[in-house]
Amino acid sequence: MDYHLDPALQEPHYALQTHLGFKMVAWEKHFAAFELPLAPFLMNRYGIPHGGIYATMLDTAMGYAGCYTGSPEEVQLAMTLSLTTNFVGRPVGERLVIEARQIGGGRSTFFTEGTVKDETGVLVATGSGTFRYRARK
Repeated sequence: MDYHLDPALQEPHYALQTHLGFKMVAWEKHFAAFELPLAPFLMNRYGIPHGGIYATMLDTAMGYAGCYTGSPEEVQLAMTLSLTTNFVGRPVGERLVIEARQIGGGRSTFFTEGTVKDETGVLVATGSGTFRYRARK
């Protein structure tokens, strides 16, 4: 997929992001996308990504999907209230692609849906989340 990420909106990587190795590839109003190269330390005993990786990536992308402001000076944060992850397949590729969309909400909470696919398009997980906005920095 071809994504667009305004370099001015790219935030510094935080510790977990650096550790796992994922990167944001798109961010706009009501949408965020991330990519994660698969590595041996992400796999479970079966040799496929641990389910917690899917949940972490969905939580991350869905949170960002509701926090876009369009300005690096206006940082909006949110905390997860509810996260549902559905495991539906196993990747055949070498990279995970996570997309999330805000589907509703109001002044204090928002709702999202997300997917995890590999770069070949195989759907491996879906999710939904509810998030509460935090005070802006």
